[in-house]
Amino acid sequence: MDKKMNLIMFSGEYDKAMAGLILANTAREIDVEVNMFFAFWGLFLLRNPDTMTNKDKTIYEKVLGTITPKGPEDLPLSKMNFAGFGKKLLIEMMDDEEAPHLIHFLKGARKKKVNFYACKLSVEIMGFKKEEFLPEVDIVEAKTYLKDALDSDIQLFI
Repeated sequence: MDKKMNLIMFSGEYDKAMAGLILANTAREIDVEVNMFFAFWGLFLLRNPDTMTNKDKTIYEKVLGTITPKGPEDLPLSKMNFAGFGKKLLIEMMDDEEAPHLIHFLKGARKKKVNFYACKLSVEIMGFKKEEFLPEVDIVEAKTYLKDALDSDIQLFI
């Protein structure tokens, strides 16, 4: 591969995560290396609901872990979420068109070997542990992402 795309995923919203993963999957289909760097709210997309834990967490970390999305299907919409009704409507519209859901794009990206990186500082501040993420996730410092982004052909911030 001689082309590279880097995406910073800062948003923890369903529709924005869809956009990032659609681009990532499509780029992999045309042999572009894809590196996705997740920070703060974007980390919710990488959470594995089956491995979440409260062990060795502060009260703040426990509360944050409890009240925030537990993975891709729990993410709200960025606009017109209406306490979840807007997302339900969107999902029904997607189903009517036989369009894949966010989880399918995430599974596709994992299968296509998109590289997933979690921001070390964001992970620490939010009190997440490595085992709470999908197994493909590497935790790296921002400078690691920036060095890689400097060598990429496309950089996107979502």
